[in-house]
Amino acid sequence: MASDSDERKERLIEDVRPSLRKRIVVERVLDQLHTIENDQKEQIRQKARSAGDLEAANHLISAVLRKPRHPGWFQAFVDALIHSGCKYAADCIQPDNPVDPAVEAENDYCVKLIEILSPSLMDMKTEVVNLECSAKELITPDDVEKIKTTTVNEGNRGGARELLRSIVRGRPGWFSQFLEILRGTDHKHLYELTGGSSDCDKTVGKLPSLKDEPMESEAAAGSQDSPELMVISSTNEPPQEQDLYQGVSAKSRELPDSVEPSTSDPVEAAGGPEKDDIELRDYQMNVARPALEGKNIIICLPTGSGKTRVAVYITKKHLDHRRKEGCSGKVIILVNKVPLVEQHFNAEFQPFLKHTYKVERVSGDSQLKISFTEIVKNNDVIVCTAQILENYLERANTGDDEGVDLSDLTLIVIDECHHTQKGGVYNHIMMRYLKQKHKNIRLKKEQKKTRPLPQILGLTASPGVGGATKMEKAEDHILRICANLDASKIMTTDLGQFKREPRKSIQTVEDRKEDPFGDLIKNIMNDIHTHAELNPTSDLGSQTYEQWVVQKERIAATEENPKVRVCAEHLKQYSEGLNLCNTIRMRDALNFLTEYQEEEKKKKKSPDADLVIKTTETEQFLFNLFEGKKKELKQLSEKPEFENDSLSKLRVKVLHEFTSRDKARGIIFTKTRRSAIALSQWIQENPKFADVGVKAYHVIGAGDQSVVKPMTSAEQRDVLTKFRDGEVNLLIATTVAEEGLDIAACNFVIRYGLVTNEIAMIQARGRGRAEDSSYTLVDVKNSGVAEKECVNEYRITMMNKAINKIRTLKQEDYDRRILECQMQAIMEGRMRMKKKQQQQMQTEKGEVKFSCRSCSKHVCTGEDIQMVDVHRVNVEVEFRKLFIKRQNTTLQERHCDSETETSEYIACKDCGQRWGSMMLYRGIDCPSLHVKNFVVTFNGKKKTKCTSWSDLKIKFPDFDYIKYGSHQLGESSDEDD
Repeated sequence: MASDSDERKERLIEDVRPSLRKRIVVERVLDQLHTIENDQKEQIRQKARSAGDLEAANHLISAVLRKPRHPGWFQAFVDALIHSGCKYAADCIQPDNPVDPAVEAENDYCVKLIEILSPSLMDMKTEVVNLECSAKELITPDDVEKIKTTTVNEGNRGGARELLRSIVRGRPGWFSQFLEILRGTDHKHLYELTGGSSDCDKTVGKLPSLKDEPMESEAAAGSQDSPELMVISSTNEPPQEQDLYQGVSAKSRELPDSVEPSTSDPVEAAGGPEKDDIELRDYQMNVARPALEGKNIIICLPTGSGKTRVAVYITKKHLDHRRKEGCSGKVIILVNKVPLVEQHFNAEFQPFLKHTYKVERVSGDSQLKISFTEIVKNNDVIVCTAQILENYLERANTGDDEGVDLSDLTLIVIDECHHTQKGGVYNHIMMRYLKQKHKNIRLKKEQKKTRPLPQILGLTASPGVGGATKMEKAEDHILRICANLDASKIMTTDLGQFKREPRKSIQTVEDRKEDPFGDLIKNIMNDIHTHAELNPTSDLGSQTYEQWVVQKERIAATEENPKVRVCAEHLKQYSEGLNLCNTIRMRDALNFLTEYQEEEKKKKKSPDADLVIKTTETEQFLFNLFEGKKKELKQLSEKPEFENDSLSKLRVKVLHEFTSRDKARGIIFTKTRRSAIALSQWIQENPKFADVGVKAYHVIGAGDQSVVKPMTSAEQRDVLTKFRDGEVNLLIATTVAEEGLDIAACNFVIRYGLVTNEIAMIQARGRGRAEDSSYTLVDVKNSGVAEKECVNEYRITMMNKAINKIRTLKQEDYDRRILECQMQAIMEGRMRMKKKQQQQMQTEKGEVKFSCRSCSKHVCTGEDIQMVDVHRVNVEVEFRKLFIKRQNTTLQERHCDSETETSEYIACKDCGQRWGSMMLYRGIDCPSLHVKNFVVTFNGKKKTKCTSWSDLKIKFPDFDYIKYGSHQLGESSDEDD
């Protein structure tokens, strides 16, 4: 029974942790608490000194709850809270006499009101009010002494700040007594300001009714965003509670008579800010200064610290300066994902700059992209995806069409600039910049005219270490990014009181005692190994095994071994099935395997009754093998006792978040699109989640490289908008939502069996922006979450040390290393270009041969292929005799409305292997080939890796529409006659 009681008390503390930590004075509670070891106490005290009471209180609570616990631990904690003066904190965890939620809400509203009015309350007679509050026992003797000391050392306002911080920790009822004290100590204007009656002879005024005052949407916004509460009025992030009354600007005294919350924040106010001035916090201004002097820099600050706001400020000052000098300015903000275009435009650049400058946004989804050159000409600030700018820079380079030149721009802001590495679109843009920069150096020496280049501003939360295991390699990685961005400095700083890190926990998962469903799948896989004479060397379902299977399939295709190839393809799907039953429900794994088998069987059924597609002996063996086990798999999938423990851990965590918070809003990151959709369905179908108000939906990538139907950009935007508005409060996402997503109210993040590198970890953790956020890892079998997370933590430490070491370099040493990296990058780029040109095989396209990946039948040569936009098509008559058309059910569901999209794909007439899709080009059916479906040879040698057309360095001719159209018209005329 004692154990049950302890668990109940632990849950009670966890449920009220967010409010409890606000009401704990860590140093005093530690003095009274004797169930925590001295070394632990010292660690918590150190945390209080470095990160403040709020974060330290979190560690204190965790220390109290840590097992094994001393007998009587709970009462000892309650007594420590009472004896340290934190009586309201003690009230919050009384199991037999819980705090009334209405009283709690009323008290929170009082605290918010004091926070809003704190700048004006700083002018109180601190010593007099301090004595009166002590007499009425609103504050403890320790509080009184600290307020006196602070007043002596920091003046009247410093003491008032400490007094307000102390008084709001009191038990409910303190507010009316505080009003009484203000009235009795000749603070009539402050008394009236805080809600008292203007007639001092009347009874003490009451706080406006909660029924009449909106708590969450308006009052909360006022507390966070009004200039009176913030060090700098234009920032989004609310300071931590213990520092709410520090560093208030002088202009904040201009308080309106009404206590209505401010709506001046540009993100909240529909009409944008009332003025154009953007003010920064001290740490933001520190990192911005070199950019304000016109230097290229990288700003490296944690997620949620206001990097984008700094970029807006720099943009405005840049344009202001250009205008003052009589020159025009042109700023482009580059992002790497379509949803970020709208986010940066709507939340930051448009609200602050629209009154002074023309701001526009363009993305791949926008019709404006076709007139991008005009958009650049006619606007001062353009937010766009990087690929659009790269496309138009290439146009200007080739001269084929009107494009955009780097010299047209005066400032480029690169968001998530850690992507400026080899192969990325950011790097393509910056390589153009570096080539022109070094060309300018040569032109200047020759006393010739140089071309102007824009200033560069990079933004990132984490440049990462690039897989480095040694400090030297980590430094080299970061220096290469600095070199690619031509950054004169990498700017970072300590956020001090504004630093906010979510609570982190790892939910480890025990292996199933029994896993008959998984064992049966493994038995099927072993039967296939025997049939194909394959001998795997790693655990079935592991990542190593998947890599082994993919390699076997690729080798078998090039060696024209259809037996091993088709077995390897099936093994890959069974491996995915194992992963799914370890991640989501067994029935989801079974549905996946069933759909795959049915799709494979469909390939063997021709729409033409006279045509027979061969089913090989191996294919029949594989079909029969699954059919023979399908019934047993179905029976096992319906037994909940065999479900994976990961799912139950996730269920407990999500339910805890939604029952312990007033307004929970979170993101679950998972590995695959299929698991994201399945988890979303699982939550929507479970009534327990609905009972606690969970409204879940998934968001996955828009790319079409997966067998799972992708989300369109419009669908992604719709879901993210609903999440921001609260219509959806739990997002299940793949890594598409890791970077840049800015949801201020998101207060918990769960990574479900997904850990990649240190950059992704920082980005995912940073999605939790709200106060008291949590970050949880839920282990999944074969995911290695705990080990990878440990490695990533080490890499983050290495990254921070590397950045600090780079920042201590002498400027001449830094410049020399940057120049060396840039020269190397340019030379390597030239070598790659030369190699690419050599590999284009332009004169020998007839020797490039394509054969069916499944049955090895010769299909065509490079001479038969032409280009329609980015598609490789074969319109030869002989080729049309080799394939059949099938309906693409995925595209049917999407209701094809593109001018080039049809609902058909093409497949081998002999074996049913998919070759590509049918596209419609200006009234002509054009079979479009997907190279991954073929084995490619050149001069008789097979190319072992050819999964995309970029792997095949051939420039195919453009489709001759007139020639082919004339031929088609001639045939139709003959038929008409």
